[in-house]
Formats: sequence, structure tokens, C-alpha cells
Amino acid sequence: MFLAVLTPSESNEVSPDAALVNRLLQRDVSAFEDLYDRHSRIVYTLVLRILQQASTAEEVVQDVFLHLWRNAAQYDGSRGPFLPWLLTLARNRALDQLRLKSERQRRREEQAEELPPVVAIPDFEGSLDEKRRAKRVRELVALLNPKQKRAIELAYFEGLSHAEIANALQEPLGTVKGWIRNGLLRLKEGLQATS
Repeated sequence: MFLAVLTPSESNEVSPDAALVNRLLQRDVSAFEDLYDRHSRIVYTLVLRILQQASTAEEVVQDVFLHLWRNAAQYDGSRGPFLPWLLTLARNRALDQLRLKSERQRRREEQAEELPPVVAIPDFEGSLDEKRRAKRVRELVALLNPKQKRAIELAYFEGLSHAEIANALQEPLGTVKGWIRNGLLRLKEGLQATS
């Protein structure tokens, strides 16, 4: 008894999947829904078997069907049935996900090995220098005339603009700018003389 095997190109019938893919090429959403309903469960089963993690498997299945929607023209019916092509696509995506996951894990491990343990060593000299400098700045600021000192405080500690300082002190803008500029120069000179 001899059985004839017809390939898709020899038969005049178009498989249901191939017909849906043809409609998908025309951006037929119902064709996409039908393909998803027909094959999403088997695709999910395959991907879950590879990844062993349900949430990641769901993401990969979504990615596979999104790829199908965007690139339906990549399927060539003359090369074979649709389902094996779709499962191959799903398998490859799942394996890519596994490789990506293992690469991320490897990088984390390498970074953990490369970084030396952080040990904070107290910087007593730096702390002492900072305290001396702060004390010197307070001494120099105390030597400024009161309006000049107030203008600098408003500018640097309260964040007021020169115009706002002039308004607050009820002084001309040019005068306030001069006080601030001259006061900062005196502070700079005083700090340079002690260092």
C-alpha cells in the first residue's frame, strides 16, 4: 500500500495557519488574535520548559508574538509549516533570554570580585584643616562692615539675587554689588594669607 505525501507547494489547499499569516500581512488584527489563540499555549509551554520561570516565559511569549506581528513576512510557507517555524522562533528567543540572564549574573559576580571591600579610614588631618578654615572664614566675615556682611549672607546663605538684596537693604543695586564683590575679595585675600 502506497501513501502519497503532499507538500504545501504540491497541494492546492492553503493551511489555516498560512491563511492567517497572509491576513496578518494585511494587518488583520483578528488573524493575529486567531494565531495567538491557536498557538500561545504551546509556545508558552516550550518557553517555560526552557526558562523555568513563569513571569519571564510570559514576557518571551509576548515578545515572540509581537515579533510575529511586526515581521510576519519572515515566514516562508514554502520552507515548511507555520507552527515549527513559530516554535523555533520561540526557542531562540528563550535561549537568548537565558544567555542574557547568565551574562548579567556573570557581570555581577565579576564586579563583586573586582571591588575591594570599602574601609573608611578617618581623615583626622583633613577634618582638622576644615575646622581651622571654617574658623578663619568666621573671623574674616566678622571683620567686614555690617552691611557688607549682611549682603554676603543674603546672597550666599539665603540665595537672594543682587536686586532682591538691594531691595531688602534699601540700598542702590550698584552699591550692593560692590559690597559683595569687595567683601569676597577681602575674604579671599585673608584666606590666601593664612594658607
